[in-house]
Amino acid sequence: MPTSEKRKRADITIKEMGLQDAMNTRIGGWRNKGISGGQKRRVSICIEILTRPKLLFLDEPTSGLDSAASYHVMKRIVGLAKQDGRTVIASIHQPSSEVFELFHNLYLLSAGKTVYFGPASTANEFFLSNGFPCPTMRNPPDHYLRTINKDFDQDIEQGFGNSVTTDEAINTLVNSYKSSTTRQQVDKQIAEIHKMEGTVLEKGSQASFITQSLVLTRRSFVNMYRDLGYYWLRLAIYIALCLGVGTIFYDVGFSYGSIQARGAMLMFVATFLTFMAIGGFPSFVEDMKIFRSERLNGHYGVAAFVFGNTFSSIPYLLLVSLVPGAIAYFLVGLQSGIDHFVYFALELEFKPLCSWMVVSFDCQMISPSHFGGGAPTISGEEILRDVWQMQMGYSKWVDLFVLLGMVVLYRLMFFSIIKTAEKVAL
Repeated sequence: MPTSEKRKRADITIKEMGLQDAMNTRIGGWRNKGISGGQKRRVSICIEILTRPKLLFLDEPTSGLDSAASYHVMKRIVGLAKQDGRTVIASIHQPSSEVFELFHNLYLLSAGKTVYFGPASTANEFFLSNGFPCPTMRNPPDHYLRTINKDFDQDIEQGFGNSVTTDEAINTLVNSYKSSTTRQQVDKQIAEIHKMEGTVLEKGSQASFITQSLVLTRRSFVNMYRDLGYYWLRLAIYIALCLGVGTIFYDVGFSYGSIQARGAMLMFVATFLTFMAIGGFPSFVEDMKIFRSERLNGHYGVAAFVFGNTFSSIPYLLLVSLVPGAIAYFLVGLQSGIDHFVYFALELEFKPLCSWMVVSFDCQMISPSHFGGGAPTISGEEILRDVWQMQMGYSKWVDLFVLLGMVVLYRLMFFSIIKTAEKVAL
């Protein structure tokens, strides 16, 4: 489907749900104000009907909407059902009389028992014939729910002034429905549908993995940019921290006593940046909630989500490691040379991706390249080998690639955990 057609369908769907005035408004969340609760509900409906499914399940689509908005939303949904020949199954509480008149069939449940299933227009007659007439000036759906709701175990008035408990009313209606002509007609219709030979519905096609990944990467990138708690707040804290550390260890020099100072500074900066990765956890939880909802609806795969979440975070991780790292690096006066600084910055970027689980291991990897400089009386290799007990039989870049491999490994573990959780849930 070309992009222009996708945009056209999205615009039409937004207008059908009456959201054209909120098109450029953010959804919002617990931290920032956005659209109203009713508008959020309509956005959820838009997402589901955007793909034009033949069978649509809606759970309380009118929750949070006023009576007028509820009617217009349900009227549009009914119009879509007639236009495209789709089946819509919706659970709804306290529908207005106008909304109720839009329903073709009604299914009443109480404690898992079928109280009534048939045309919505004949439900009132069914209740009347069993001694539970709808009082004058009362909304029929309210009467039905009040009759079969046993949460408060109330007494129900029958037609001649007698009172029965809710359980008795439910049993009366359930038994009556089992032997009713409405039940027989429903069974007959089901049998006829089973005999019908229609076209086999094939599984709907999805966008390619590359398209899914690119869209999710862009969406995640925009979300991270707008969410102050994801990276911007951490960036401010990192800058303040590195300014403080750089001031404390300012121009530490190349004396023998500076060895411990350099090591302490490097370990503190690396460890703090790694542990502060947990600062984005609340925002990540919100992302996972959206992912679970969209994943259950089959919008995209797990691999595309992991890919998008990983690659969208790389520019921000580079920013929060490069800027504070440069402040600390040059204030302290570590080794000159672009290769040393690039190595230092890359180490700081990969660490948050590994997170705190590997801090005790990978913090050692940042040390080997930053102790030499100038014309020391003790070489850098001697310091690393004799003072810090570091193995010197391989290049420092091996450590960097090991850290990168750990990043890939933990992302694969993240992917495996999501897939396993899906299988367990099934």
